[in-house]
Amino acid sequence: MTEPPAERRGVMVSDPQVMRALAHPARLAIMEQLSALAEGATATECAEVVGLSPSATSYHLRELAKAGLVEPAPSRGDARERIWRAVGSSWTVDAGRDAAPEAVAAQTALVEAFLAVELERSRNWLRRASTEPPEWYDVARLFDSQLLITAAELAELNDAVDRLLEPYRKRTRTDPPSDARTVSIHYKALPLE
Repeated sequence: MTEPPAERRGVMVSDPQVMRALAHPARLAIMEQLSALAEGATATECAEVVGLSPSATSYHLRELAKAGLVEPAPSRGDARERIWRAVGSSWTVDAGRDAAPEAVAAQTALVEAFLAVELERSRNWLRRASTEPPEWYDVARLFDSQLLITAAELAELNDAVDRLLEPYRKRTRTDPPSDARTVSIHYKALPLE
């Protein structure tokens, strides 16, 4: 398996306390926002994304910092402005195969919170799909396919998907076309039997 570039190396979340800190819709949204912005953002900027007040967002940022997921970023020149950034460009959750029940429960809660966000995004798309411009309506997909594949082939496929997405990642794309939009790609590859 190939090693991701340094910019794409993420944070491995295996500590149940960190998982519990992250298993909150606002914190997931903040992490998504900060993971997409290499330069980071203020609590006020994050508040606009998560739909909370800047003070509530500041609380969530401090909790994420305690969990080791975000950190202060260099100032933009205004010393009064506090910038936060994600410690990695992505994060992965894995309590481990032999995890204690507490860790498995924390992992399950976090993954379920993440899946709830993704389900709501799909529902939002379905609600507004008919009002989208034809070029966006025609390319949006909700797709499921069952593959007959070995573990080694799946590892290859996962690497290929990651390489395919790399040039389009919001965090690192430097000069997107003016009509580019943020698009959520939800990829899962899980054995069914």
